[in-house]
Amino acid sequence: MARPNKEAAVAELTEDFRSASATVLTEYRGLTVTSMKELRRSLGANTKYSVVKNTLTKIAAKNAGVEISDDLLVGPSAVAFIKGDAVEAAKSLKNFQKENPLLVIKGGIFEGKNVTTADIMKLADLESREVLLAKLAGAMKGTMAKAARTFDALRLKQQEGSPVVETPAAVEAVVESPAAEAAVEVETPAEAPVAEATETPVADATEEKE
Repeated sequence: MARPNKEAAVAELTEDFRSASATVLTEYRGLTVTSMKELRRSLGANTKYSVVKNTLTKIAAKNAGVEISDDLLVGPSAVAFIKGDAVEAAKSLKNFQKENPLLVIKGGIFEGKNVTTADIMKLADLESREVLLAKLAGAMKGTMAKAARTFDALRLKQQEGSPVVETPAAVEAVVESPAAEAAVEVETPAEAPVAEATETPVADATEEKE
């Protein structure tokens, strides 16, 4: 490879390492061109799967501040630069390997740390970000629905004139708040003594404030 081409390749790989949230190094020996295309398609648009030269990859990783063990850069190598969900990418690699045993997952970098093949397999067994978000949304929906039912029951009891046995915590907090107690203790204008209100002229009251 000519020197300008090597420099361009190193610069591109360096940027790939810097922009990736996770990186997986593989050996693709024996895979057909069609299989490689299928693997790239299964990884999706957020993962760049590139056939690389080991020496240039080592230089690019060093330029990006990434430590890669020498034993990961042996044989014909291809690197998956993951910019999306690392769990989804790991699942895709694991599932592809089941049908294509010639793909060797050698290890990689996840969250700035070196990970082994076993670590990547464990990562593939985790639930994806989308699944976790869906579960969180379901839990929040259930909590909100329960709160709505509680307040509806309270409202119906009030409308029917039935005694309210249990008061929701939110209502108790409002009733027991210092602002509510202060409002109860303030005298209404009707209860204020008439004599005291007429003894002090408005002008004198203003002077006292000044």
